[in-house]
Amino acid sequence: MSHQNPRLVSKATGLTLLLGLFVLFVSTTAQSQPRSVLLATTTSVQDSGLLDALLPPFTQGSGIVVRTVAVGTGAALRMGAEGNADILLTHAPTAEKELLSGGALSKRIEIMDNFFVIAGPPEDPAGISSAIGTSDALKRIEQAQAPFVSRADDSGTHKKESQLLRDSGIDPTQKRPGLTRTGSGMGASLLVAGQRRAYILSDIGTFLAFRDRIDLAPLTLEFPDLRNVYSVLLVNPERFPKVRANEALQLARYLQSPEAQAIMMEFGRERFGQPLFSPLSAEATPR
Repeated sequence: MSHQNPRLVSKATGLTLLLGLFVLFVSTTAQSQPRSVLLATTTSVQDSGLLDALLPPFTQGSGIVVRTVAVGTGAALRMGAEGNADILLTHAPTAEKELLSGGALSKRIEIMDNFFVIAGPPEDPAGISSAIGTSDALKRIEQAQAPFVSRADDSGTHKKESQLLRDSGIDPTQKRPGLTRTGSGMGASLLVAGQRRAYILSDIGTFLAFRDRIDLAPLTLEFPDLRNVYSVLLVNPERFPKVRANEALQLARYLQSPEAQAIMMEFGRERFGQPLFSPLSAEATPR
């Protein structure tokens, strides 16, 4: 008849108990970690304060924490192209559609818009407030050699500025007196323009959010070529398997929901007397 060594039995029992406790700890820790999604977005929706209004209700309702990286649209799109974000919120339609056709994105959904504005000193030394269009305004600034601030950061606003300058027959890469290239976000660039009493292209949302700090005035009308469309972009999980596709899809659906659209429709009205963004009619819910 064999006898078990009590010391060996004790050690085995102890190891089994430790293993069980470890498994329980790992399981409990995993369950306690909230689900999350990484949103790469343009600085304008961050600087305007819209994300602070939009995202908490989503997290409260879904339990999904949204981690945001607010950069220029160009940088956000590069993050999507490399699979380093789960979902994007940007405003550069041409570049977005190129990524979509190239397979880095699985879906592009237009969710809201507003307008770009050329702002400048209220005294308007270049006289652009009477311009008949965006090209006329930019030509007047060029002819007057008036101070102008460019973000020059490959953002959606910078891409739009370059396009508008080219459409006006002006080389966006040329150097001239009075031109300042900040390489910074919209808020920081507006502050520089305010300090230098310069003209600047800005989305209306960030401009209004900074208006009291810069003493600049919006000087252009809502010309058609100044329309500014924001889209949600889903990074393609077939190309990037590590993407949190389910969480990104839930966030995209929320941003098209009546609840989110109501927030967009009212955001800024109380503080500025007008909403900063207009929600667009939701497309079919992405599948």
